[in-house]
Amino acid sequence: MQGQGRHEQVPGKMRGQGWVQVRCEVWRPGSGRRQVCRSQVRAQMRSEVCSEVRTQELTATPRTRRFLTQGDRRARDAGSQVLETYRQLARDGRHMLQPLLDGQNPVQWRHYPPDDAVDAATGYQWFYHSHSPQDRAGSGEHGHFHLFARRPIWARRLCSERERAFAALTGNPDPVVQTRHLLGLGLDPRGVPVSLFTVNSWVTGDLMLSAGLTGELLAGWKHASGYAQVDTVLAGILAVFRDEILDLLAERDASLRSRMPGCVLGDRTLEVLSERAIDASGRLAQLCGGQAARGPGFWRDGRASVR
Repeated sequence: MQGQGRHEQVPGKMRGQGWVQVRCEVWRPGSGRRQVCRSQVRAQMRSEVCSEVRTQELTATPRTRRFLTQGDRRARDAGSQVLETYRQLARDGRHMLQPLLDGQNPVQWRHYPPDDAVDAATGYQWFYHSHSPQDRAGSGEHGHFHLFARRPIWARRLCSERERAFAALTGNPDPVVQTRHLLGLGLDPRGVPVSLFTVNSWVTGDLMLSAGLTGELLAGWKHASGYAQVDTVLAGILAVFRDEILDLLAERDASLRSRMPGCVLGDRTLEVLSERAIDASGRLAQLCGGQAARGPGFWRDGRASVR
């Protein structure tokens, strides 16, 4: 025979937290006493404990944590490679440009290497040169790299709406030129990157692509020139300063829009379209943390300077 019973709520405790447990009491006919259904109480306690734990987990204040994006991880990894490259140079007492200059002092305006560094497999190209002291007075720059993309990696995209609009902005120049200038990267006498810049087309003798496509090509930069340390530093700086580069390209296009479209690319009064100083040591310290503490310090070593 089924017994008659009642349920009531009684206070309980779990690790200092208040909770409510349901107790079931059953009267057995003829027994004159009541019996607590302990199995039901235990089941209810398990349910309440689980519910309380879940509640604590969900409402607890999360620890401060920065989740790295894919771009963040790429920049951090690239920065670590740049640091290791300079550490190795410091250990060897060498300058990054020594193999490129063949142990000689650089000759102003001469390209290094003489026929440019061209990676036929990827379609990218660069050269290093320095200007006369009058051209770089007060800049602290020793010289700079010019980075290019060759026709095979961008030719099919000239017909896109974006590139047609950019061609119209620059006066619809003859597109048969084989390279497109992407970016300039300045070095100080220690071989440390100190600036990023863009220049007008008359400076390099080729043409440009839109800021959007230029940014995409720089994001995909891969180069094996035979000068491995130069290639590592170039690729690393492009990744580490990705956001600054995109801003620089947007400024470049804004500068072009401020002039008459028909003659802007040949305007000799318009040489540097956009420019930005960069702090490689500070950025690498920010990205790589403790790794950078032992890295950039050797950049002050005068033994690794070139004139």
